[in-house]
Amino acid sequence: MMEQKYKRVLIKLSGEALGENGRLFDFDQIDRVAAVIREVHEMQAEIAIVIGAGNIWRGRQGPAAKMGAVTADHMGMLGTMINSLAMQDALERQGIQTRLQTAIEMTRFAEPYTYRRAMRHLEKGRVVLFACGTGNPFFSTDTAAALRAVEIGADAILLAKNIDGVYDDDPRQNPEAKLLKDITYAEAQQRGLRVMDAAAITICMENKVPAIRVFGLDDPENILRVMQGDGMGTLVHP
Repeated sequence: MMEQKYKRVLIKLSGEALGENGRLFDFDQIDRVAAVIREVHEMQAEIAIVIGAGNIWRGRQGPAAKMGAVTADHMGMLGTMINSLAMQDALERQGIQTRLQTAIEMTRFAEPYTYRRAMRHLEKGRVVLFACGTGNPFFSTDTAAALRAVEIGADAILLAKNIDGVYDDDPRQNPEAKLLKDITYAEAQQRGLRVMDAAAITICMENKVPAIRVFGLDDPENILRVMQGDGMGTLVHP
């Protein structure tokens, strides 16, 4: 086995990548991801997870465009809770102790987020899932992932997406788009590259998050490969 590259990571999972054909749930895929996270956990890594809600709700797009922005974002936050509950269940069926924390209080489902409690869980070897984004409208789960990564002192954000890295253009629309292997936060911001949203990149840049590794979740084993130092996808760094 290759040497473990990171000790504490925040894994940001695309909600769309956990859905089936872009919609709702692919439970086989969720179980595959959970099995790989178990392997990472067995490496004694400390793991936090933020999951998007794209398989359930893409606020302010399509028919939701006429909704109030705050209401649409609240619905998106609830979508992240649904995905987090599904992943928590899958992880616990793998025999992993977990804690689900939420930025919006719903105490029958999850603990309210507190920094000290989250750190305690990580130190005890529990996988911690952070749901409901930052708890505020107008901020994405990308921003929540960046914020929580800074708070817990993560060595890296592992950005597992439904696309295999950062390109100089949208590869779904431009077949000539080129994969960028190594970029800085400043370059991503200046070029408007779609790594994370602008607020998330700013948080990472200002707080010198050591690395974001962007890669595809088409094969969940990619999470393990990245943990072992594989250079797939795109490295974004200070």
